Amino acid sequence: MAIKKKRRVSIRIDMTPMVDIAFLLLIFYMATTQFKPPEQKAVSLPSSHSQIQLPSKDKIVVTVTPDDSIFVDYVEKVDKEIEGRMVATLERVYMEATPYTVGKVINTIRARNLNALVIIKADKDVKFGTMQKVMDTMVEENLSRFQIITELEAEVI
Repeated sequence: MAIKKKRRVSIRIDMTPMVDIAFLLLIFYMATTQFKPPEQKAVSLPSSHSQIQLPSKDKIVVTVTPDDSIFVDYVEKVDKEIEGRMVATLERVYMEATPYTVGKVINTIRARNLNALVIIKADKDVKFGTMQKVMDTMVEENLSRFQIITELEAEVI
């Protein structure tokens, strides 16, 4: 007696709904992603092993470039007239400073926003004397709390 094999019924899965969902998710993530704002001057940061999360708002970024230029970057609320109405908007402000005036510039900005955190972004090739002058000026202006940004060093296993 020969056994007859049962014929398999093929199953067909329609992939169209899954592709639709994938494209909707892609569009959603593209629309809601916040990109890093452009930097006034790009610097190469020194590396370290520590990692601390920086706030996304209320920060004053002091950028020190290898050629000893200092830029202060912050976001300020500005009232603008749009279509006859006054609307509060956020505007990014860049200021240039010197090692001797950076403390006064920061205090002027902090007078408008006392919660602002001072963050120093110094290039790894900045002269020690420049950073010493910047920090001395900040201490003279009673700005003893600030963060120095570094690049997270990857551990080699």
